[in-house]
Amino acid sequence: MPVQIKNYCDFEPFKPKIESMNIMIVDNLLKSESDISSTAVQEPDFNPLKWLREERHIAGLALENITRNVLTLIKNSRTKIIHLSDFNENNIEMFNPDAIIISGSLRDFDLYSPTLLNNFARTLQRLRIPVLGICGGHQLIGMCFGAKIVTLDGIDPREKRSGRIREYEYHYVRVTKPNDPIFKGLDDTNSRFWQAGSHQHVLRVWQNHGLMIDRIPEGFVNLAKSYLCPYQMMVYRTEDQLVYTVQYHLEKSFENWNKLPTRWEHRNDSRDGRIIFENFLLEALKHREKISLSKIA
Repeated sequence: MPVQIKNYCDFEPFKPKIESMNIMIVDNLLKSESDISSTAVQEPDFNPLKWLREERHIAGLALENITRNVLTLIKNSRTKIIHLSDFNENNIEMFNPDAIIISGSLRDFDLYSPTLLNNFARTLQRLRIPVLGICGGHQLIGMCFGAKIVTLDGIDPREKRSGRIREYEYHYVRVTKPNDPIFKGLDDTNSRFWQAGSHQHVLRVWQNHGLMIDRIPEGFVNLAKSYLCPYQMMVYRTEDQLVYTVQYHLEKSFENWNKLPTRWEHRNDSRDGRIIFENFLLEALKHREKISLSKIA
């Protein structure tokens, strides 16, 4: 069957494969003045009330998109949203999630309280629960494991707060490790809903970032790259831990164009993002089962 040669994907009806999961979603945006660093106070445009209003607005959009994916991909899901400041072993243990998803962010991480970031890093590094980091979540996880965050042209973010090169809107990302299970089904020859490039290990995904990690941390494997960003996706897989991160927004999954008010509406149509999101959930379940069996043994 010929591949579609077009830069979008038609609406693809599908049924969720996953019966039930507990999903914890981490709000990775600033929430209160105590989350803000002393560095932030020195910024020319520092206005805590304005900043926090903006952060909360973006947080609402980000969390809604992630939650919608969870509700769509899992038949019976139980979700809990917590803020970065509440990310600790006690709260995680009380909810007992099958997977944890860390949202994107808005402002640079040097504007976050160091205590907030250090507490997150300590908890993350001890986790045995599968984790997915999205955009700013990808950068935060990379930083926790030793990477630095730079602009897309390699500059320290503190030296270039504005006027940055950005990847924005739909862009193509090349898969570098196509055999990783996170990509299963993307090149399914039985589907008529391929996007252009699917058969060439190329993803079409939504981008919105001007920063990136400067390296793949030790123990991680690079899974994808783009023209401007060589580290678009990575995985850390051990007997105890499973961590996937994506620089792009896989949660911007496609929707039925026929439901849009007009054909000129924004086409939110990343089939690739939806499949990768679902594959992460499936891999998380496998990892949790393996961990449970190891406890019994």
